[in-house]
Amino acid sequence: MARRRRAEIRRIPPDPKYGSVLISKFINNLMWDGKKSLAQRIFYQALELIEKKTREDGRSVFERAINNVKPLLEVRPRRVGGATYQIPIEVAPRRKESLAIKWIIKAARARSEYTMVERLAAEIIAASKNEGGAIKKKEEIHRMAEANRAFAHFRW
Repeated sequence: MARRRRAEIRRIPPDPKYGSVLISKFINNLMWDGKKSLAQRIFYQALELIEKKTREDGRSVFERAINNVKPLLEVRPRRVGGATYQIPIEVAPRRKESLAIKWIIKAARARSEYTMVERLAAEIIAASKNEGGAIKKKEEIHRMAEANRAFAHFRW
């Protein structure tokens, strides 16, 4: 952890096709080994597949999925008097987006469809309907926060 100052927030350029910073962040998280063009191809093909399956705009389905997966609360460990408590804390807006992106990608990679395009499309469609692995992860986090509500007074 940096001791001198807060890390500066890097500005991410918007993606070339839609001009969206959110899509650009998603593609950057999807990317492995610096293969951005492959990550872009996978994402854009997934959006096309979403449009075929749902007969809706792929970008709006994607944005709805991200908004559905964003967590409201999470638990953070806090050491108080020799004991460590899991304290529920509201999630910062940038972290909400970041967690939603990571959970959707992780859930998509865990799916059993044949190609990554199919997996990603299926997970985004499921998340837009409040279903799927990413939504399950969000609900699990919320349950933990609810279970530890008794320790909320340790938040400062």
